[in-house]
Parts: sequence; C-alpha cells; structure tokens
Amino acid sequence: MNRCTNRLLCALALAAATALSTLAPLPASAQSTTFTPGVRNFPPAALRGEMVVLAPPGITMDGKADQLSPGSRIHDANNMLVLSGALVNQTLSVNYLRENMGLVHEVWILNSEEIKQKRPNSKRSWFSWGSSN
Repeated sequence: MNRCTNRLLCALALAAATALSTLAPLPASAQSTTFTPGVRNFPPAALRGEMVVLAPPGITMDGKADQLSPGSRIHDANNMLVLSGALVNQTLSVNYLRENMGLVHEVWILNSEEIKQKRPNSKRSWFSWGSSN
C-alpha cells in the first residue's frame, strides 16, 4: 500500500477531496416542462413584417419581393442562428433590419410573446409630407 510521504501534498489532496465531496450531494436543478418564452431586446430601428423564404437569398417581405444580404443572419425564436434554406415556404412573423443598400440583413423570428408587442412596420412612412398644424 502506497503512503503519502509528503505532508503538504497529502494535505492538498485531502482538501481537494473534501471540496469535491461537498458538491456531490447537491440536487440537480429541476427542469420545468412548461416553457415561457421571453421577450428579447430588439434594436430601436428594427421593423416588423412577415417573411417568406422562397429560394435563398430571395424572400418576400410583407408580400413584396426582397432579398437577404450577403452574410445576413436569421435568429430563430430561441435566438439561435438558423440557415435560410431551412425556412423555405414558411410564413414567419419577424423583426428585421436592413443594410445600407436596402437588403434585409438581420432577422429575428418572433415567439408568441414578442408578436404581442407593438412595433413599427415597413408600411409606415418615416416622413411627414403634410403640415404640422
């Protein structure tokens, strides 16, 4: 039987074993079976729309032909990145941002809680052509 001849080494080994043994009896955190979707913080400039991916990078946004930009990112309802090819022919409620050239650059697929929030959409004009009176 081997014995620990170095007292400092033995003391460190005993301390490490004691520290690890205190973690063992901790109960695992329970996972709930019901999922309550959270609400993400979107950029103030993000618009709301309905997107359908036709043949990537071709999409329709609110029924009008549009296109995803090179390097565009699509986040699913769990905020994970998803490829546009996996979303072909699905009508999705989304928030989105456009790049400088007008192409759709970043898309967030909305969950049920986020859909309830009010958001400006692309149909609304940002300019006021009438008088302020």
